[in-house]
Amino acid sequence: MSALTDDTLPVTPRAMRDEMMVFAAMAVLLGLVPLTGIYPFFVMQALCFALLACAFNLLIGYGGLLSFGHAMFLGTAGYCSAHALKVWGLSPELGILVGVAGAAALSVVTGFISIRRQGIYFSMITLALSQLLYFIYLQAPFTHGEDGIQGIPQGYLFGIFNLAKPTVLYYVVLAGFLGGFLLIYRTINSPFGEVLKSIRENEPRAISLGYKTDQYKLVAFILSGTIAGFAGSLKVFVAQNASLTDVHWTMSGEIVLMTLVGGLGTIFGPVVGAFVIIAMQQYLAGFGQWVTVIQGVIFVACVLTFRRGIIGEIAHYFRRSL
Repeated sequence: MSALTDDTLPVTPRAMRDEMMVFAAMAVLLGLVPLTGIYPFFVMQALCFALLACAFNLLIGYGGLLSFGHAMFLGTAGYCSAHALKVWGLSPELGILVGVAGAAALSVVTGFISIRRQGIYFSMITLALSQLLYFIYLQAPFTHGEDGIQGIPQGYLFGIFNLAKPTVLYYVVLAGFLGGFLLIYRTINSPFGEVLKSIRENEPRAISLGYKTDQYKLVAFILSGTIAGFAGSLKVFVAQNASLTDVHWTMSGEIVLMTLVGGLGTIFGPVVGAFVIIAMQQYLAGFGQWVTVIQGVIFVACVLTFRRGIIGEIAHYFRRSL
């Protein structure tokens, strides 16, 4: 369903049944990927960005808050996890916890600063904070500047699962993605999520009903940033490096692009959008810098012809909640 249109479908048992059926089909198809011969690194990378886009969609699609700085959570968690794994020698599960904790702490601080503003002012503050962190990480000794943190050990998750094996790593990343996706889905369909949607639709009316909207938006911002950080921690094990690319403003732009192409305010749209964008980067790499131009053309085409995004248009046509 589209969050920004008047034909948004209500949450009904039928809608939830449709969504869970699609989720089950998605989980089965993703679970069969290692058996198909598809390049696992591509799918793992797409899953990390899909979770990141879903976290961003929670904030803008259901809270109406457009952040231009979500890359700071991805990059911060990546740097924290990478440093904990390589320098401190922590186990993978503890490294992930360190990364998620770092992103959560950052989201609390940046949320308190930015959430009091609305519209373009909120977006510009998040962009400014993201760029501030970019230049801090550029100069900080522990990030190794433009070289980044390379050769991150993958280790054994819980002392059992050898993440150096691609198949094992794939299913760990898949489990993390599905867990994060279900957390977002549950949040959207909870009483908290309903209040968040009401704030998106008409904040003054929500305030008149007694809701402390700034607190709801702050919690949504923290939750979104924390889940984005979880995606960044998972990405460290896939790429085995943490670099400035993940903190740069262009990464925040790609997150917005993934969400809009898939379908803003839809549940599965960010997942489809992430796979589309990552597939373009993977299979059009031979075009060099022209990949960015091609992405721009596709984005313009989607805005003009698929205003609701890929999944949004499908959901609108079949009158289903996706």
